Amino acid sequence: MPELAFRPIRPADDEAVAAIIRTVMPAFGADGPGFAIHDPEVSAMSAAYSAPGAAYFVVETGDGRVIGGGGLAKLEGGPEGVCELKKMYFLPEARGTGMGERLLRHCLGVAKELGYATCYLETLTGMDAAQKLYRKVGFQTLCGPMGNTGHHGCDRFFALELETF
Repeated sequence: MPELAFRPIRPADDEAVAAIIRTVMPAFGADGPGFAIHDPEVSAMSAAYSAPGAAYFVVETGDGRVIGGGGLAKLEGGPEGVCELKKMYFLPEARGTGMGERLLRHCLGVAKELGYATCYLETLTGMDAAQKLYRKVGFQTLCGPMGNTGHHGCDRFFALELETF
């Protein structure tokens, strides 16, 4: 396995990140209405995450090929102080390398630095490895969604109080 690293997204990464999202989500049945694959930001992730209170990171191989990413932003329609972990997806070659946990922990640290108190996320039945990771890091299962993300296709919801992280 080549060396993997992550760094902040750049405009040159937009096409690769969009392709990853449009490849991974359908593989988990998340391509219909109510899923993040249809968010307008997917085509211009670097611009979407350049706003204050937002950050997005790409995972790349030693030769500079982008094979995953994840980020955070204020939770749409949510309470003050709550961010959402957003669009964290990896191509199969990046899975099982530990990079998901490294990137998740980095995003949570950035969320704390940005002043968020809680990190929220939405996912889907069948994304079992991701849910196992979220629980390992300390996320707690919620009974229902927070905010107004428009992702009504998601059926699993989690939150982490960042003071405990």
